[in-house]
Amino acid sequence: MSRPLLLHPDRMLPAEPALRAIARELYASVADLPIVSPHGHTDPSWFALNEPFGNATDLLLRPDHYVFRMLYSQGVPLATLGVGKPGRTADPVAAWRLLADHWHLFRGTPSRMWLDWVFAEVFGMTEMLGPDTADAYFEAITIALATDAFRPRALYDRYRIEVIATTESPLDSLEHHAAIQRENAQPGGWQGRVVTAYRPDPVVDPEFEGFRENLVRFSELTGEDCSTWHGYLAAHRQRRTFFARHGATSSDHGHPTARTADLAPAEAEALFAKVSAGNFTPAEAELFRAQMLTEMAGMSLDDGLIMQLHPGSFRNHNAALFASFGRDKGADIPMPTDYVHALKPLLDRFGNEAGLTLILFTLDESVYARELAPLAGHYPCLRLGPAWWFHDSPEGMRRFRLGTTETAGFYNTVGFNDDTRAFLSIPARHDMARRIDCGFLAGLVAEHRLADWEAAELAQDLTYNLVKRAYRL
Repeated sequence: MSRPLLLHPDRMLPAEPALRAIARELYASVADLPIVSPHGHTDPSWFALNEPFGNATDLLLRPDHYVFRMLYSQGVPLATLGVGKPGRTADPVAAWRLLADHWHLFRGTPSRMWLDWVFAEVFGMTEMLGPDTADAYFEAITIALATDAFRPRALYDRYRIEVIATTESPLDSLEHHAAIQRENAQPGGWQGRVVTAYRPDPVVDPEFEGFRENLVRFSELTGEDCSTWHGYLAAHRQRRTFFARHGATSSDHGHPTARTADLAPAEAEALFAKVSAGNFTPAEAELFRAQMLTEMAGMSLDDGLIMQLHPGSFRNHNAALFASFGRDKGADIPMPTDYVHALKPLLDRFGNEAGLTLILFTLDESVYARELAPLAGHYPCLRLGPAWWFHDSPEGMRRFRLGTTETAGFYNTVGFNDDTRAFLSIPARHDMARRIDCGFLAGLVAEHRLADWEAAELAQDLTYNLVKRAYRL
């Protein structure tokens, strides 16, 4: 039996009537502001080619590890969903029916709230997804996706996206970004802004699969000799400049820990010789990653790219799944992370540089008040990224504000980013963040800790101004 799909206008706002009234007013002032999406993993080819997305499964299920990891946890094989390495196929209708059959698993999760928003707001569905409505959903969404109004550029414009950053490897040609730039420059051409971000993990992490082969490719792309330390660093500088020409304002570093190092030049050169030859221990791999964070900070001072650091995730924890399906299949797991000691070598060298911005993210919520907020509340170069990955949720966002505001304030944070591969979750996630922040501000107003006009200014800043300033967009 199908049930009505209803999005309550006060969803995620405070339940207490007086707070809710304040939050409603604040939310109304920011609900329609443009979306600035400074960090994510959408595919730039969507916007360069502007081809239809295909079907409901291709758009909403297969790219979204938040969704398929829940199904996998309840015994649904990823192969039946068509998830995995290129060329892996499965019947999209059958995969969608599996999602519908297991829709109850998502009760109370952010994924449920994001997808319900997409179903109702984007596709106009009026009944909840379930076994009885699965085929009707698939047909309605797939028919809509075949029309011009649901092509990537039209959806970008419809949801007031001002700029979106994708994330590419130094080995990427950035051909799709170049195509978008050419389109932007044409009279009457599409004016959507899609920029890249420099994600050097494949040529910085000695334990990344194919690392040595990646260094060979790095040499070929840059004309530098990446078998030498000096040539390797020069190659990074060259590619960072190339990325900046394609719109990049940031680099992004997915290290397992926040460890940094500041080795003497001869020590760094000797360490590089070991890792580039494949003759290293896990401890040496970690030391090399640590040294490269400090090297990248120095490069950022020179070229102005913002640094983003995302430690605290044990990536690809499921070894069998990784072997069969590859990276980013929902098996990243939070783990404890030290920042105070780990960042000290970098901060001793660059921490007082106002020209450097290092944005810190974490999956270890225990460090919000103990480490991250005090660090960002002191060092001019540090800013706090929003609640990320598992904590991109109503309670996760509230915990972030509670843990960081008293020490770091609001203006040492950088607004919101969605960090998504699922395009239509972008407006859904930004709407959630706006609602949660307005609810938090409403509490401060009700307790007479903020004036109402200050809360109104903060709502604008948290939604729009801080992210533009932090990422220089």
